[in-house]
Amino acid sequence: MIGGACTPTGEALGAFLNLASAAEGGPIVGITSASRDVRGSANHWRADFETAKAGDAVFPIIRTRDDAHNRETAKMVSKARGIFLGGGDQVKLITTLSGTPVGDAIWDNYVSGGVVCGTSAGAAALTELTLAGNEVDEEGNLVEQYIGPGLGLLDFKTIVDTHFSQRRRLYRLFVAIAGYPDIMGLGIDEDTAMIVRGEVGRVVGHGGVTFVDGRTVNFDNAEEVTKGRQLTLSALRVGIVGTGYTFNLRLRELEALIR
Repeated sequence: MIGGACTPTGEALGAFLNLASAAEGGPIVGITSASRDVRGSANHWRADFETAKAGDAVFPIIRTRDDAHNRETAKMVSKARGIFLGGGDQVKLITTLSGTPVGDAIWDNYVSGGVVCGTSAGAAALTELTLAGNEVDEEGNLVEQYIGPGLGLLDFKTIVDTHFSQRRRLYRLFVAIAGYPDIMGLGIDEDTAMIVRGEVGRVVGHGGVTFVDGRTVNFDNAEEVTKGRQLTLSALRVGIVGTGYTFNLRLRELEALIR
């Protein structure tokens, strides 16, 4: 999971390419359905992957659910060594892929040991629940918070937020966790990745990953926030996982403190 704005030669994207054996020609399929400009985004990522010497990387154009029902595209996804989900709108990505042959192929590939990487919206879509909204859009309007079904590849009752420090999204994650205190929030900085194997995630790249655990909260006014009140929380547990450290998603604690 990459927090967005990853550079083609950076450690965050490089970790995915290494795991997917890109330099040895491991086939990679990139999906840019989250973008407003699906083809333009595909061209952008294709160029970045060439710069990264990724080898065999293809970006089928999947704009609609009809495109996601293409059996040949689904077959291509199922045979990939690595699957890459680009940025944009995570809700658009999920509604385009969920319940389609391409969406099913992503899941089957992952279960069979394939490597799935999402950046920005692509990362936010990987969990059972996805978070969007509750911030000002480009026109200056406040977008209502959305929490709904994700692609479900990462469980552990986790939601992911991206561009985290750069866009000052800590408050947004606080509001989300106040409404769903059993869920853990992961805020991933730009050009930073959390590489998850089993229940353990390792952080690489230029930033960190903030975790927000609401299970210890003993007071919140989450229901009043939608009525214009300021958020009030007590005993929220927050931490930061820096580069090189590992974090246990099931136990919600640094591996260094568990052993």
